[in-house]
Amino acid sequence: MAAPRTPPWKKRNPVKPAARTALTELQKELARDRAEAAGRRYPNLIDNMWAAQQAKAAAQQSPAHARGPDEDADDDGDADR
Repeated sequence: MAAPRTPPWKKRNPVKPAARTALTELQKELARDRAEAAGRRYPNLIDNMWAAQQAKAAAQQSPAHARGPDEDADDDGDADR
């Protein structure tokens, strides 16, 4: 059996204050929509964390950063010879 997890609101924030960024307007809207779907008037910490994670996931899966399986692992800029 897994050990009980500490809820996010009881954990210390691992990000230093200088490195924090505010949610974008799109992220705020996503959090509001999620809160409304759950029957809450305002988004809570979990909604905000979810919205921030959605942006990170979308950035990681963007085609500009994705590598296809047929491309080689070295990215030194020269063509295969």
